[in-house]
Amino acid sequence: MWSTFLVSILIPASLLAARPESFAQKDVKYRTYIGECPSKSSGMFGILVMKEFEKNHSLKDVKEKILKEKLDEKFFLSNYRISYNPVIKTLKLRLECPEPLAKVQVYKSNGDEHYSAILGANSRLYEPQYENLMKAEKKLRHNLPLLALTMEQIESDAPITLSRFIKAMDPELRRTISEMIVNKNSELTIVFSLGGRATSVFMGADLWEEKLTKLTKIVGFVRDSKRYPSSINLVNAKKVVVKFSDKI
Repeated sequence: MWSTFLVSILIPASLLAARPESFAQKDVKYRTYIGECPSKSSGMFGILVMKEFEKNHSLKDVKEKILKEKLDEKFFLSNYRISYNPVIKTLKLRLECPEPLAKVQVYKSNGDEHYSAILGANSRLYEPQYENLMKAEKKLRHNLPLLALTMEQIESDAPITLSRFIKAMDPELRRTISEMIVNKNSELTIVFSLGGRATSVFMGADLWEEKLTKLTKIVGFVRDSKRYPSSINLVNAKKVVVKFSDKI
């Protein structure tokens, strides 16, 4: 599933632009919109679409190629729209890509690491190269937190639940996460880097979004006081336990 290889090829300059541009290829004009997508992968996707369309001028053929070869997955797309206006002979491509939320490490039941992937805001997993492309183009300016999951959890609704939870976080708080772990009992532990120190937050197995409100307030308080806890226990939503290290 994670075997895409990106190669260096010449890409029309218009495909690399953040704003839509037009250019002509044979008797068809092309107009592309890549939004927050990496320009390199989007350009390669656009070239494949154009080459397929030029064979028979068939949007159906283009759609079938995308589905058959899973081009949306290979080129990190969360959504795409392709339309053709025969009057002005213009093909429009509008591409969307998900915000990368976490670097996922997937483990087998015996504990061995199976593969790595990037969790997108649309709850889908993408190749690790997605992070590199986004950073290279400065569309991602911070390190992604590590998220450890088992194969069983990946195949459950865990990606959906976790992506929704991460998106619900304040962006500033999200950027202080160094690691997230979901154990076999579906209990979530988050390791934050606060004030240069590691703070473990135990979220339990449920009510994560409800507990997030309390967690945000606690983190805001300790930042103001500049006294950072070693752990925050939110397993019981009605009782918060904050522990500080004896070392100053």
